[in-house]
Amino acid sequence: MRSARRRSRELALQALYAWQLSGASFEDLFAQLCESPGFDKADESYLRTLLSGVTREAQAIRPVLEQQLDRPWQELSPVERGILLMAGYELKFSPEIPYRVVINEAVEVAKVYGGTDGHKYVNGVLDRAARTFRPDEASK
Repeated sequence: MRSARRRSRELALQALYAWQLSGASFEDLFAQLCESPGFDKADESYLRTLLSGVTREAQAIRPVLEQQLDRPWQELSPVERGILLMAGYELKFSPEIPYRVVINEAVEVAKVYGGTDGHKYVNGVLDRAARTFRPDEASK
């Protein structure tokens, strides 16, 4: 059984996918999520924080992630970009969540929604990005 936070991340990923393709506002994205199956199993407060934070802070998060890539950002799938942005947001703005938990959650979501071996790529990028987002914690 998935945790409420995991369900929140899965729904946020769906919305971030749509956001990348349409540029829809946070309000429109969140309204669509409210109609999604399983919305009642999500942590609504966390989902709101995560989605609004990623859409607001993407331009601050993306350069750190891009430094860890072996290809241009646009060559990543929208799913991988969404997962990386979401985890990057959590690494930068949610210090109460241990960085290993952030990375593990991103990897688990990538296993379900990403391409073949996408979870391995996400893991490597986030492991390196954690050193920038959380140097003290990641260096231990």
